[in-house]
Amino acid sequence: MKSAKTGSPLRVAIIGAGQVADNVHASYYCTREDLQLVAVCDSCLSQAQTLAEKYGGAQVWDDPQTMLQKVKPDIVSICSPNRFHYQHTLLALDAGCHVMCEKPPAMTPDQALEMRNTARRRGKVLAYDFHHRFALDTQLLREQVMAGVLGEIYVTNARALRRCGVPGWGVFTNKALQGGGPLIDLGIHMLDAAMYVLGFPLVKRVWAHDFQKIGTQKKCGQFGEWDPATYTVEDSLFGTVEFQNGSILRLETSFALNIPEQSIMNVNFFGDKAGATLFPAQVYTDKDGELEVLLSRESADDQRHFRSMEAFVNHVQGKPVTIADAEQGWVIQQLVAALYQSAETGMCVEL
Repeated sequence: MKSAKTGSPLRVAIIGAGQVADNVHASYYCTREDLQLVAVCDSCLSQAQTLAEKYGGAQVWDDPQTMLQKVKPDIVSICSPNRFHYQHTLLALDAGCHVMCEKPPAMTPDQALEMRNTARRRGKVLAYDFHHRFALDTQLLREQVMAGVLGEIYVTNARALRRCGVPGWGVFTNKALQGGGPLIDLGIHMLDAAMYVLGFPLVKRVWAHDFQKIGTQKKCGQFGEWDPATYTVEDSLFGTVEFQNGSILRLETSFALNIPEQSIMNVNFFGDKAGATLFPAQVYTDKDGELEVLLSRESADDQRHFRSMEAFVNHVQGKPVTIADAEQGWVIQQLVAALYQSAETGMCVEL
């Protein structure tokens, strides 16, 4: 999409110049001739400079408000630490920009709700990068569920597990900046993918247990080293979401857990007609004691980030595509908060 006034490409800015800004946002924007990356903002100016130079020499800034006032971008990607998603998204929306925000939406449901309301009031697109729902596998299973192939889905198992995958960079082990550990970083992705396939059923109650047994004892894993003395997030969390229709979703997520696999990121759906696995997409049932495969993809779609970014830009352009929108982002934020609340209090949380 080009500006109606000038016919020039839409101007894009990125706030937060870390790995996801580089590997996902900037790399996607620079594949399109109808977009121009014009500014990169980061509290560490040298980091912003490195990213800007890699993708064509955009302007660099260390203050997002000043950048928004001076540059006046059309689209802004929010790739800053979780704690700043709320502040930076509101700044961008109030500046008249469409926003693609990394997950999670915010630190609290109230913040996510205000972000949704602000986007509506400003008439701007606010999307979240819940990229797993954009996999062809996820889209296919959603179609199968809507067509009734699985029948009534009464149990869903979502797993986002690492044996020892504590991130050794960024602020992933800092609860004050990150909001939590594997639930808000990994589990939220499979939670969103599961909810999307199920059609976002209404939630009745949530309960959970979390543990911090390994991250404060070890200091090295799959993704480098961390400081166990400053490790303030959970190692693992196990929760159950009960829906108004009586079905349940069980979630398991970990940075560190003694399992044989290095990593598991998948969702299983159990219906009264058939079951399904998300990655790669499979639908199967039993026929007289034998497994009958109704649908099967050979490999899982690895273009999820690309498809997520593409959907956002196409939606901004007015094309009839779905995005992970601000309303659903608020629902996911409520679920994450309820799971943490239940784990911290030992009580069931009603929603």
